[in-house]
Order: sequence, then structure tokens, then C-alpha cells
Amino acid sequence: MASRCSVSTLFPVQSQLDNALDDATTQQEKEDLVQQYLKKLDEREDLKIPDFQTGLEWLNTEGPLSLNKELAGKVVLLDFFTYCCINCIHILPDLHQLEKRHSVKDGLVIVGVHSAKFPNEKVLDNIRSAVLRYDICHPVVNDSEASLWHELEISCWPTLVLLGPRGNLLFCLVGEGNRDRLMLFTDCALRYYGERGLLKAHTVGIKLYKDTLPPSILSFPGKVAIDKNTKRLVIADTGHHRILVVSSTGDLLHVIGGPESGRKDGDVSEASFNSPQGVAVKGDTVYVAETENHLIRKIDLLEGKVSTLAGVGTQGTDKEGGAMGPQQPISSPWDVMLGTASGDEDNVLWIAMAGTHQIWALFLADGKLPKGSESKAGICVRWAGSGNEENRNNAYPHKAGFAQPSGLALAPEEPWSCMYVADSESSTIRTLTLKDGAVKLLVGGERDPLNLFAFGDVDGKGVDAKLQHPLGVAWASEQNLLYVVDSYNHKIKVVDPKTKQCSTLAGTGDAGDTLGPEFNKSCFNEPGGICVGDGGKLLYVADTNNHQVKVLDLASKTVSLPSGPTKAPTLPKSAARKEMAPVAVTAGQTVIMSVTLSLPEGTKLTEEAPSCWALSAEGNEWLLDHQVLTGSIKDVSQPLCISAKLPVVMKESNGSPSLTLAVWAYYCTEAGKACMMKAASFSQPLQINASSGEGEVIVELTHAF
Repeated sequence: MASRCSVSTLFPVQSQLDNALDDATTQQEKEDLVQQYLKKLDEREDLKIPDFQTGLEWLNTEGPLSLNKELAGKVVLLDFFTYCCINCIHILPDLHQLEKRHSVKDGLVIVGVHSAKFPNEKVLDNIRSAVLRYDICHPVVNDSEASLWHELEISCWPTLVLLGPRGNLLFCLVGEGNRDRLMLFTDCALRYYGERGLLKAHTVGIKLYKDTLPPSILSFPGKVAIDKNTKRLVIADTGHHRILVVSSTGDLLHVIGGPESGRKDGDVSEASFNSPQGVAVKGDTVYVAETENHLIRKIDLLEGKVSTLAGVGTQGTDKEGGAMGPQQPISSPWDVMLGTASGDEDNVLWIAMAGTHQIWALFLADGKLPKGSESKAGICVRWAGSGNEENRNNAYPHKAGFAQPSGLALAPEEPWSCMYVADSESSTIRTLTLKDGAVKLLVGGERDPLNLFAFGDVDGKGVDAKLQHPLGVAWASEQNLLYVVDSYNHKIKVVDPKTKQCSTLAGTGDAGDTLGPEFNKSCFNEPGGICVGDGGKLLYVADTNNHQVKVLDLASKTVSLPSGPTKAPTLPKSAARKEMAPVAVTAGQTVIMSVTLSLPEGTKLTEEAPSCWALSAEGNEWLLDHQVLTGSIKDVSQPLCISAKLPVVMKESNGSPSLTLAVWAYYCTEAGKACMMKAASFSQPLQINASSGEGEVIVELTHAF
């Protein structure tokens, strides 16, 4: 049945306005043109769109919304999106800015109309996770069958449609990069209808889903990486905007950034990130693909510093590169991988540049791309991908096409000598030959380079195998096998690159959180990252929507959660107990305990022994989200900094609230003739002001064993 109107009805008249705006030289001239356009358009009666279908599922609202009821008298911005789409993610900052600029009472309501590309994206729980992950604070409707999309003849993601207060079409903006026009059109529409008394100031029943959730240790972890020498695991705790470093025994060694988003270099205690994804680690250096800030960051754990290696902090459109990293704009880096390009070992950081559908190189030392010219240290440049969103394989890397590459793995040894790329939007795994940059298909997709809808869940060889939006890959050199997180199929798969056979390793195909523990009985929920540990015996999986990291034991074929930190020993009777003076704090602040420990002269920490600390809040466990925080003590030459963020909402305290920090030190004489264990505890009373605050309160503690 034909719709009453569609965006195709609007395009002829809006194109005239767009051309006039391109020629306008002043802001006033542009506003006058838009006002004239609105006056002309408002006289038409054929531009009212159909209402949302009844029975649709809604998020961030108290109930369904209607253009004829709750949204009547409002200027409504419809955002047609699908949550896998990088272009849709790119316009979210524009929408956030618009929401800050105009409130619902001002007359503006933004509604996300989720119109799925992949079958997995039609499921409400998965959309709900995406709404949380991307901090979407406006109403979202799950139009799973794309009814309104078809009614309005929408043709691509993202598309923004601005409606007047009676549900009448005003403007349509296709694709990303239209922020200025969006602001202009919205400002003018609100003023036009406001001056005519056609806007209503009523509230709309908005109820944010995120406000109903309990806190979690991890929030949408995107990627994981492991250092082969130290066995330390690095986790991109994406939803908490931070990087975690965990020891092989499960001790939390470092927390950098979080819990709020930001963009700050400097000391690790002050640094901030915005939705970090890919991580790579070598020794005491961690490299981070910071997706939302469009940056590549470096964490120096030894010096305790965070710095920016590439990007300018805003989304770039350059598809060539070649500038020094801090001057080179980049777009939504999703993964990073250390490699070698005609120079010293690990002289280049490969980048999956999802925003421009390319693979880039950031030179950490002088080097040379395959069949390319010399590049000095610091240069950030495109290696492969034309920038067109395609599934195009080609012997020439610049002529090949990717579609939102999201995961990288390196197999530098012969006969492979390639990089594996999880190309999410084409649902393929591709190879990039290290000697000449040739791009080839490994598994998934189909042969038509323009078909980005060849997805499914089929084990098989090469193009006969089908995946659904894979986000991560990991190479196991011990077995010559490639492991894949087939994200939207909620599975872990394994590929033999010699035969191109792709098979399901773990997962049932249904989203869930069941620990089988057998592989074929375990469930995942849109896993996003994977790495190989323990000499190819273990797989660590970032099970993103389950807010967990899971461990797959390839020998026993079982799935488990990582073992937590070693339980802190009981405090001995001989332990020194120190009662500190009360400190005034505010709800939401971070309490940092800076502990300076000194050992007897002529002694040192016993390397093999588990010197550790534990932070607790006995009687008021809610202060620490019902956790006992623990960690290892490796070095006493520098103060030990332990931080705890207080809840924003305070509960009634059981007695006088306090934090207790206990430390255990195992040390021996330099000659190694005698070893001992000593312990101490510090009780820190808190005088809590319930009014919300920010910032840090530093408590200095000292103890000599």
C-alpha cells in the first residue's frame, strides 16, 4: 500500500534550499532562507507521515510514543540507524550536542528508529545493550521489520528526518557529516513554530534504561590482549572508559582512566579515555585504539604516563594520511596490532581504521611499508583500503576495499606471512600479505564486492562459510589456526588457513550467559575481542554484552570465568593497626590512598612470594559495591596508589563508615638467609557529605616494617 508521503516527496524542494544555502555567505542569510522554506512547506497538506505502528518495542520511555499524542506539538528528529553501522555511531555526538542545546520542554524530541541490517540486530535485548554501550539517552523504537523505513522510502543508514509539530516532513539529511545543517534546520524549525504558538512544552515519558541497572565490574569490554612474556592481560573496559591490567593470577595491577569519559594525557591517575576498544601490549607499554576520541594512545606503565601518538581528538576524513601522528586526523580506530615493516622488530602499529574502512600504519620507529617508500618514526599513513565501503579484494592494497575492519591478528611466520582482518560489515575474514599488501578472502561473504549482505551462520570452506559481523581475530602460531569471534552469531569459530575450513568451536548460536562448561553448551553475547594465551592452550574472550572476560581451555574444551585475585591472607595478631584521622569526602568523589611502605635496611621484597594489599569496607560494603579490592605489591620504592570511587547515591551507614586497607609484605635479607612476612592495616574513617561531588581526595599513609 502506498504511503501518504515519503522523503522522495521532499527531496525536489529541499534540493533547491540546499543549493541556495551553499551559495549563502552569512548566517543570517541562511536562517532567512530556511524560514522562507518552512513557510512555503507548512502550507502543504501532503507531507504528514504515518504514525509508528502499534505493538512496537520501545526503550528509554515509560511506554510507546505516538506522533498524534505524546509527540504532537513537538519538533521530532527521527534517527534511522542500525547499531552495527560506524556511520550511525559517528552522528551520535551530533545528537548529544543537539540534546544539550534544546530540551524536550523547548519542543525537541529525538527518536531513534532502529532499522536492523543483521537479523541479530532485530532482537530487543541486543538493541538495549547498544543503547547502553553508546549512551543513547533519547527514546528508541525497535522497528524490526523496518516498516517506517519502507513507508518513508529511506535508503541508507544513517538518515535523519526532521518533522514539524503535526508529524509533517520538514527536512531529510542522509549520511554523516551534516552537523551544521542539522543545527541550522533544528534551530530554525523550533523558532518558526515557537513564534506561531504551535509548540507544546509538555514532558514526554522518558525513562532511561541505564538508570535501572546495578553497577558491574566490567562494562561492555571490547578487546583483550596478552603480553607473552609477563602473561599480563590487558582489558579494554569500554563502557567504563578505562584500561585494566591484570596479572596471570588474576590480581588487578593497574586501572587507567574511567569511570567517566574524557580526553586527558599525563599521569595514569588522572588520564581519561572515551570508549577505548583495541589494545596491544608489549612489556610495560600498552597501545590503545580510542574509538570515540579518534586517537591512538600509549600507556607507559613503568613511568606511569599516558600520551597521544596519533589523532587530533575529532573525527577525520583523510583517507591518505602521511602526517606525523599528533597532527594526523583519524576516524574511529577499532583495533591495533604491533608488527614489523622493514625495520626493527615491532616498529609499526597496525590500525584497523573502521571509520574510513581502511588499514593504517603508525610508525613507532623508522620503517617502510611493503612496496612503499621510507617512513620516519611518528608517521601515520594508510596502508590498505581505498576508503570505499566494499568487500573488494585486489593485488594492490590501495585498490582493495574493506567494510568497517574491526579486528586484527598477525601471522608473520612463513608460509602465512600475513595479517588477518575481521571485516565486520562484509562479514568476512580477509588476509593482507605482508610482503606486497595484496588483499584476499579467507572465509565468509561472497564474490560480489558490493554485496555487504552475504552473512549467515554456516560452517564451511572459503566463500561457502558464512559469518555475521565478526569483530575479532587471534592467531595461534603453535597450532597454525585462526580464532574468530563471530559476534552476531554469538560464537567462537576456528579457521584453518591452509584449507580455508571454518568451523564452530564454542557457542550455541543463541545469545546467553551459560557456562556449559562444555564448548557446545556455553553461550556468549556479541563477543567483541579475543586473544591467545598460555602458549596456545587458552583463549581469552571479551564477552561484550555479558560484561565479562571468559576463558576457553582448548585442552579440556571448557569455558570458565578467570580466577579472581588470590584471596588475601588473614591479618595476623602481630599486624600493626593504625587508626587514621577522619577525612571529609563527598558522594561520587574518588578516595586515593597513597601508601609509602619501607622495609628494614638490607632487605628486599621476595619476588616469588605474594606480597599484596586488600581494601574493604566492613559493615558498609556498599561503599565498594560489595567488593573487596585486592592487588599485588611488586615494588616499594614508589608509593602504592589505591583508589576507590564512592557511590553517587549514598545509603544509610551502619555506624561510622570507614575504609580499611591491609598490606602484607614478604621480604628477605639481601643475602637471602632469612625471609619473613609482616602485615599492617590502616582504618580510614569517612565523614561523607551526601551532596554529589567530583574530584579526588588523597590520603597519605606511611608504614615502616
